[in-house]
Amino acid sequence: MFAYINGIVTLIQEDVIVIDIQGVGYEINCANPYEFQEYLNKKTLVYTYHHVREDVMNLYGFKTEDEKNLFIKLISVSGIGPKSAILILGTVNVNDFISAVESEDEKYLTQFRGVGKKTARQIILDLKGKLTSLQTLETSGLFDQSTDSTAISEAEEAFLALGYRQQEITAILPELRKSELLNVNEVIKLGLSLLVKK
Repeated sequence: MFAYINGIVTLIQEDVIVIDIQGVGYEINCANPYEFQEYLNKKTLVYTYHHVREDVMNLYGFKTEDEKNLFIKLISVSGIGPKSAILILGTVNVNDFISAVESEDEKYLTQFRGVGKKTARQIILDLKGKLTSLQTLETSGLFDQSTDSTAISEAEEAFLALGYRQQEITAILPELRKSELLNVNEVIKLGLSLLVKK
């Protein structure tokens, strides 16, 4: 149900975008909503996953089918819900993530918000050997990122401590990931220069 939605992006917020289809606004949760900034007030296609529980119905949106498939694999893990999966997708370097699962690197996996040692172990148990087909994500355009996700996470915490809003930080994350910087201090320096321009 709702494999994708094709409409006009009318609103972009910290966690969601709204797409209008014939006067009906669909609120869609996204890992990085500001990646749709170029489509604001334009028509675009968003791949979606419709998550239904007894008391909640949510739409989760993705730029590519591969990103959607990774999300589906993540929520198949016991202890990983849609919110945790979206948080992971927002900062993940796909090849690093796959390597961590294959090498059973629990330390790497626990850097993501909401992932403790128990959940990291469950990710490894459930997904090892099942993610190699997703390595093409790294060159798909959405995940053309090289900066280490640990450095990104540390820089994000630094920006929050300095008083920047999550919305401002989220807007510069794609540029930070593409920077190929490995040193967290360099990432912070670049991030501050970008935040000043916003």
